[in-house]
Amino acid sequence: MIRISIRTPVRALAIATTLSLLSLPLLAESAKAAASATTTASSSDSAAAMARVPAQAILTKTLDARKMQAGATFEAKLDGKVHLANGTELPSGTILKGTVAGDDMNVAGNSKLVLRFETAQLKDGRSIPIKATIVGFQTPSNQVMMEPSAGYAEPTPNDWTSGTAGVNQIGVTSGVDLHSDLNSQNSGVFVATTKDNVKLDQGSAVNLAIAAAQPGAQAQSSGE
Repeated sequence: MIRISIRTPVRALAIATTLSLLSLPLLAESAKAAASATTTASSSDSAAAMARVPAQAILTKTLDARKMQAGATFEAKLDGKVHLANGTELPSGTILKGTVAGDDMNVAGNSKLVLRFETAQLKDGRSIPIKATIVGFQTPSNQVMMEPSAGYAEPTPNDWTSGTAGVNQIGVTSGVDLHSDLNSQNSGVFVATTKDNVKLDQGSAVNLAIAAAQPGAQAQSSGE
């Protein structure tokens, strides 16, 4: 499986993963060894990704690390219908709820905002436990302008596949990077290395790899 590094463009976010295979006789043996090591190292990633599906949600409020301590809550609204691998349907507009958490990836930086999506709140009142990893982020200014005269922008669709185990997205907003891993208890870590605060604007699009949580998973993670 692959961990991708992305540098966010000024206007539109485009993620592309290209795999190149070099077949040179002198490197055949080393290529075999590398392939074997990759398979072994990524077995847990494969399990974590197996039940995930891509989804996209929009932040309903601005998230500011200076104002949000561990345990603070946040919400994002699902942009489009999502069918989870277990058969559960999350309609468009479903509210995804989460909390600010501690950093289990130990990412270095001057300021951090660690997010953990935990539940999907359906319009009929049901609350579905979820496990979600942030695999991309687009500020409103990086979304594609669909109707310039009306000022209407739309996020680039989420093209995540199970071959991507996490991301290192550089410059999701000024001075802020995103790091995530499918095996982390958290959804993603936003970190500032060149300034002293992380701020994610309302209306930003969050690309997710999402699944229904395993029974008891939320209770365990909440007790950390």
